[in-house]
Amino acid sequence: MMTKAQAFADFISELAGISLEDTSKTEKWLLHVDGSPTIQGNGAGIVITSPQSEDLEFAVKFCFIASINRVEYEALVIVLIITHKAGARHLIAYSDSRLIVKQVEAHMKLKKKI
Repeated sequence: MMTKAQAFADFISELAGISLEDTSKTEKWLLHVDGSPTIQGNGAGIVITSPQSEDLEFAVKFCFIASINRVEYEALVIVLIITHKAGARHLIAYSDSRLIVKQVEAHMKLKKKI
């Protein structure tokens, strides 16, 4: 079963022309994610910088009510799926959400100990 985030990521990666042949699995990608819940709806700004210094900018609108943390997580999941499908394996991600950053850092540190 395909999730909505997966379907969206497939669509964006296809639209942006990202292909596995264009990237090296050892090159670093930069990700910038910023979520924003508003009265009109929840959204996020996403900027993906490829190893070739090409910027892909996206604005995402979510059709559900959510906290700022949920919006930040949803945006991060989308950008991770997009870059993974593009062949990226080394990522440097930036977010203004201290909670998201701390939780991801703690998870990554835990993964290294296993």
